[in-house]
Amino acid sequence: MNEVVDPRQAELLGAASELSLMLDTRSAERLLRYLDLLQRWNATYNLTAIRDPRDMLTQHLFDCLAVIVPLRRVLAAKGRVLDVGSGGGLPGVVIAALCSQLDVQCVDTVGKKAAFIRQAAVELGLSNLHAEHARVEHLDAPPFDLITSRAFSSLADFVRLTQRHLAPGAVWMAMKGKHPDAEIAALPANIDVFHVEQLAVPGLAAERCLVWMKLK
Repeated sequence: MNEVVDPRQAELLGAASELSLMLDTRSAERLLRYLDLLQRWNATYNLTAIRDPRDMLTQHLFDCLAVIVPLRRVLAAKGRVLDVGSGGGLPGVVIAALCSQLDVQCVDTVGKKAAFIRQAAVELGLSNLHAEHARVEHLDAPPFDLITSRAFSSLADFVRLTQRHLAPGAVWMAMKGKHPDAEIAALPANIDVFHVEQLAVPGLAAERCLVWMKLK
């Protein structure tokens, strides 16, 4: 009997190819299982405002896939990643699934969202994925090599709340839509925006960029 292949798999593999991301079948299946889990929990716990499965594929999964190649360029070896205001695990779960050498800690102030990420880690077999229900400024954890966020707050608030969690030489990677000129201008003088990287998300007709920052 022929194995039934998820029709979304070809679309996911195609999007990854557009992003110069080599994605094997096992990784693709794991990401689609995560999406299914997110949809199931979302029906009860309201983890994300996006409910249409196709929109979730593009606006959540492909959007987070777009950061993997840039992240690997900056953090190629082992390291610790903090995903702030992770919500339903975006981008933290995607990073953990595709970068097994990284230890990924998600933090969110909503307990049910942290609980979902913990369950996802178990069901997807991601021993490198963890979640804490806490305010990031109160988080008790060893320092991180990279701190990321997706629609968490302004850049100024993001760096202010997370600076104490930076390891020496660590960087921030903020996922944004349009180039955030006003937010960059409002950053403290000790923050160096060393790169703003434009992203092209497959199937998404909207601007996306990564704002890379470090301490001067």
